[in-house]
Amino acid sequence: MTSKPLTLAILTALSMAAAGCGVADQGRSPVVVRMDQLAGASGADKSSTFGGYLHSDVVTNVLVNNVQIPTRFSDPGQVTLSLVLKDTGTAGLTASPSELNTVTFTHYRVVYRRTDGRNVQGVDVPYAFDSGMTVTVTTAGGSKGTFDLVRVSANLEAPLLALAANGEAIDVIADVTFYGKDQHDNDVSATGSIGVTFANFGDPS
Repeated sequence: MTSKPLTLAILTALSMAAAGCGVADQGRSPVVVRMDQLAGASGADKSSTFGGYLHSDVVTNVLVNNVQIPTRFSDPGQVTLSLVLKDTGTAGLTASPSELNTVTFTHYRVVYRRTDGRNVQGVDVPYAFDSGMTVTVTTAGGSKGTFDLVRVSANLEAPLLALAANGEAIDVIADVTFYGKDQHDNDVSATGSIGVTFANFGDPS
């Protein structure tokens, strides 16, 4: 009469133990998209190149007909992605991605955070946002895509708006997650981070 409750107790204990093993759900896709590089460039300085850290100018004076016009710019980001098979094969029989493993990303999300824990959006950091972009990661690897890392509208909202006059700076980390699907309609995502300093920097010549 006690065998059923005992069996249930054993199964419950085993399931609890399995839950604590640290096995993460990596999705159904047979590939992982590796983010090889996440870079940013200043939209205010057209001579700026993409780099691993972004200095975002909240307002830039642009000379128009000998008049300095305060202007806001968005800052572009650039991502480089490649494919990695979850099952790499065995010794002497290495597996490689096929065209069916191609992944197309269609949208992304940017979230800003500070290392001091003050992360109220619209007060301590700019608002997080979602947007669309399309880049296909092929078996050749090294696929690049560009996107808005900092929207121009963020410079017209708190807390960045005040930086144009108060001379202060805000240091954040931008976490960028890209979302897409492989050719089997499996969901795939990839996340990377880049440091950003927001301030009223000196205007480019």
